Amino acid sequence: MMAGIDAEVWMAAGYAALLALIAAGLEAAARQSHLRSLQYRTAGFTYHRELDAWKCPTGQELRRTETDHARRLARYRAHAHVCNACRVKPQCTDSDQGREIEHPLEGWLAAEEGRFHRGISLLLLLLASLILMAELFCYRRPHDLILLSALLAPVSVTGLRMFTAFLGR
Repeated sequence: MMAGIDAEVWMAAGYAALLALIAAGLEAAARQSHLRSLQYRTAGFTYHRELDAWKCPTGQELRRTETDHARRLARYRAHAHVCNACRVKPQCTDSDQGREIEHPLEGWLAAEEGRFHRGISLLLLLLASLILMAELFCYRRPHDLILLSALLAPVSVTGLRMFTAFLGR
């Protein structure tokens, strides 16, 4: 017993905290990976929100040509005659219809890999909550209850917020 708290309670609390940290790390890594993927596909291009258009490194505009609501994508394309005459076309695209950029209409959570990682994070938080609740039922001393409750509250609230964001997309 350390600080009036049973060793098993400390281990369960530590394990639950570790699971919550892994879930947070997984969320951050998934978000960063998604952003990096978007940056790779649009490297050298600049988005201009007021025009709803992308500009290529040579200054040509790629205008929105299609909105795919089923896949939640917006497609932007440059004029074929402009791309085909461009000196940097071989480094940019092999398409004779002009360079195309597909850009998601929603954030990283709407992408399949985002939903996959969010699902894993939610499972880790659920497991952490279950471990903490099981310990709450086993140990009834005030110090044990304070520690377990202090961890269970933020883990549960975070899990519920993530779950509602997951469903509300």
